Amino acid sequence: MLEGISAVYPRLWRFALTLTKKQDLADDLAQATVERAIEKAHTFKPGTHLDRWLFTIARRLWLNDIRRAERAQRDPDASELIDTIPDMALPTEVNILARQVFDQVMALPEKHRVVVLLVYVEGYTYLEASQFLEIPIGTVMSRLANARKALNGENLKTRKEESR
Repeated sequence: MLEGISAVYPRLWRFALTLTKKQDLADDLAQATVERAIEKAHTFKPGTHLDRWLFTIARRLWLNDIRRAERAQRDPDASELIDTIPDMALPTEVNILARQVFDQVMALPEKHRVVVLLVYVEGYTYLEASQFLEIPIGTVMSRLANARKALNGENLKTRKEESR
């Protein structure tokens, strides 16, 4: 299982970043998730999806942190976070577009950001995302539709401002 965790860790960290919106909190959440996974290794069922198990642990830890501290939702400058994602030697134009998309996605409310990450970035099905988040599949579909509308609205606003 430990070898599997190291293979999934970059995705786990990206998921933690999506939840927390801050690099240092994502680091802490990913590490806490691994610690909890090691502590609870006996509950993992071999042959099941390790990534799903880790994402569920991370999400529950994050929700517990929010409840315990009764914090308001954080809203950092998302442009700082894009520097932590490797560019994979892509052309400059692609990186600029990725930064713009990333900024818009990170500006979404947390409930929309998370489903966008799970479905569009990680490639999970609506059903899998609903199981991770413990919400109905219709809610996942609704949140994705609302996220698309918000992103499309941002794109239109940006284009209008650029044309002035």
